[in-house]
Amino acid sequence: MPTGRVATVAPVPEEGATGKVAEIYADIRRTKGIETVPNIWRVLATNPDHLELVWGRLKAIMHPEAAGRVGKLAPITREIIALAVSATNGCAYCVNSHTTALRKLGMDVETLGEVLAVVALFNSTNAIADGYQIEPDVLPPV
Repeated sequence: MPTGRVATVAPVPEEGATGKVAEIYADIRRTKGIETVPNIWRVLATNPDHLELVWGRLKAIMHPEAAGRVGKLAPITREIIALAVSATNGCAYCVNSHTTALRKLGMDVETLGEVLAVVALFNSTNAIADGYQIEPDVLPPV
């Protein structure tokens, strides 16, 4: 039965944000090119220091261009990895967020299906290899 709740705590509304939280909200909107701050950031804002740490880390890794750096991975590759991990971890919020980002970057649904097929394949083959405790014999160069 829907409760209207967004999380286990009341998120900090954008219109009620002040100080550090208001600054981070503005940075999130600017960096991501969005009009509203997503629920995850509004929930993390209940602890402004935690919001600052998580946003700073995510911005540095997922949006290095916003800090004037050039990432070695293309933005779409970073989002594909984020989607793969999110699907594997079973995080519906993150799957939706990263699927949205990928669609915004131009990924069509057929390509999205291919990404998820690769994720599913390697979740199963990883489980098989782990279950058999197979000793690695294909090693990368040192």
